[in-house]
This record gives sequence, C-alpha cells and structure tokens, in this order.
Amino acid sequence: MKLSRRGVIQGAAAVGSLWAMGCASTGTSGNGSTTGAAAQAEKLPPPGKPQNILILGGTSFLGPALVEFARSRGHTLTLFNRGKTNPNIFPDVEKLQGNRDPNRDNGLKALEGRKWDAVVDTSGYVPRMVKASAELLAPNTEHYVFVSSISVYKDLSKPGITEASPLATVEDETTEKVMEHYGALKALCEKAAETAMPGRVLNIRPGLIVGPDDPSDRFTYWPVRVARGGEVLAPGDGQDPIQFIDARDLARFIILGVERRATGIYNATGPNKPVLMKDFLEQNKQVIGGDARFTWVDTAFLEKQKVSPWTDLPAWMPRTGEEGGLGMVNVDKALAAGLTFRPTAETIRDTLAWFKTLPPERQAKMDAGITAEREKEVLAAWHAEKGTAKAG
Repeated sequence: MKLSRRGVIQGAAAVGSLWAMGCASTGTSGNGSTTGAAAQAEKLPPPGKPQNILILGGTSFLGPALVEFARSRGHTLTLFNRGKTNPNIFPDVEKLQGNRDPNRDNGLKALEGRKWDAVVDTSGYVPRMVKASAELLAPNTEHYVFVSSISVYKDLSKPGITEASPLATVEDETTEKVMEHYGALKALCEKAAETAMPGRVLNIRPGLIVGPDDPSDRFTYWPVRVARGGEVLAPGDGQDPIQFIDARDLARFIILGVERRATGIYNATGPNKPVLMKDFLEQNKQVIGGDARFTWVDTAFLEKQKVSPWTDLPAWMPRTGEEGGLGMVNVDKALAAGLTFRPTAETIRDTLAWFKTLPPERQAKMDAGITAEREKEVLAAWHAEKGTAKAG
C-alpha cells in the first residue's frame, strides 16, 4: 500500500501542532507505575549545576514532560507561549506570554533583555519564526535545543536512515504551508537555529511521540481497541516494524543533553530493539488482558477498502511502501549518547490508564483510528472474500 508523502507530512504536522494545543500533562504516570522510571533513575548522572531553562511552548504533552523532568533535576523553568493552552498548569513556574510570530500581538517582546542558560524549542514549525527567536536569544543564552522530526528526511522508503541522510527540500523556502511541507520546513528550521547560534544547537529528530497525555491518539488507539476486545482488524502480515518514543523518555534525553551542552543532530525514536506490529499488538493483549482476537488483513485488501496506514490504522506503515523506512530509523548515535527507553508495557499501561480518566465524550471520539462501524465492515468484506467467519 502506498501513502502519499504529503499524507505522511500532514500527519506529522498534526502531531506537531498538538504539542502546542493538546491536553496538558497530569504530572502522573496514569496508574502510578514506576518500574521503567525507577530503572532509568538508577542510571542518571548527577545533574551538576542547576540550569535556568526557557521552554518555547511547554504547556502540553512533551512540554510538561520536559518541565517535570527538569524540575526533578533541580533546574528552574520559564515557559513562553500564547497563554491559551492550559494556562493554569504549573502555577509555580514563570510564564511569559507572546507569539512565536514576531509580527503578531506582542511577538517576542517578553523575551527581550532576559538571559537563560538554555532554550528548548518545542513549537517551531516555520523557519522565519525560529530564526527570529534564535537570533533574539543568541546573545543571552548558551544553548538552543530544537525539537525537529524524522520527517525531515528526503527518502523515507529505505531502512536505516541516519542523521547524515539527505533532507527534504521545498522550492519556495519562504512558504509557510506547514501541512504541505512539514518535513522540509522542519529541516529549514534546524538550519535557521544553527545559523543564528553556530556550534551551540542540539537538533533532536523524534519519531512518533507517544504516552500519557498524547492528544493525537496515534498510539493510544491500540491499547483502547485491544481493551474493547473482540475481533480486531490488524494491518498487513504482522511483520512491519514500528517505532515510537514515550514523551517522558524524550524529555529525559533532551534535558540531559541540556546539562552536558550537547550539540549536533540525533534521531530519537525507539525502542532500542526492532518491534514488529504483531509483537506490539500481542504485547498490548498481554498487558491489558481480555478477549481481543487479531485478524491480519493484507495491505492490498486494505488499500482496496481505502483503509489508510498511520491514520485509520495508526503507528503502522507498510515496510515496502514509500514511507516504509519510518519503522526502521537508525538511532545508534542517540543510544551512544544516553537515550534510554522505559518498557513498552509501561507505556501501554500508563497510556490506557490516562485515557480512562478523560471525559466520556472525549473517549467516545478518538482523533485517530478506524471507527468501530467501519472496522466491522472491512472485516466482514475480508471474511467474505476469504471464506472465513471469524478471527484466527
């Protein structure tokens, strides 16, 4: 099955936008599980000198994860955003209001004349705006961390993409159509930050960011669907690899990078060992229990039924398609630099526990995944074609 590059970019852009507009962190791990977190804590280096860190964004999903981990290390935080998303989160943290666009509202005026040890940019999508913030902050900060994306790469079809792989480009570099040119614009944002602060920028390229508080539902769909039980539409032959990173693990890697003033480019996705779609779904069932039964439907049939990877069946991408490399990105460099992962079972468990705390109307309408009615239709058509009657 083929999914247009534009489709993947739009999906990635939606996730990126939700970092700024999604649900706020609760400050807990859902069911209180600490197994992975405790194991990681044992490996943490001492934090050293407390840092004064500015986060551009900071009030949803990855942002609160950054705040929580940074504060656990003794650092002081300032958040800069529009003050519209979860304005009451972290009442004891300094908040500055403004706009990433220097030409709108009060722009970046709240940042003028202030000094920070480091800046973490979680909300940069337009090169012009990243250039404005990086240039303004360059004289008064030592370190700039830009949260980019693996969508920056030109060719996502091949496994083993490294930080040196060619980047996506756009003919008109002044365009601000993020939904159409997400990857290319993220690449230009990286360039803008490095140009403003040469040798002082850490570029992090995450894959699919998941876990509690994820408003995109691209990972959450699967624990929720498995918990509902019954016959589950499972994509492909189960052998397609998938990658993702818990926002809490990403936040840990970023803040540790701030502490050691790391620079350069790092792919940041995981887990550290390949995960096949079949193993992932089976692990969901092991963690959650219940009577879920997986019916594996081949990609050609799904394409005929107009069922799309990444949106209708989230987190999944056929390994032979134009974006087949999304599940096999090389993260050796980040692993060598200290990137670690909590057990996937913990992310599954915590994500489902968090989802169950949401209002009923939110639970009833997920932002990703095939609807129950449509799933039944596709499964019925599959069984009719194959002469079967139930899940294997």
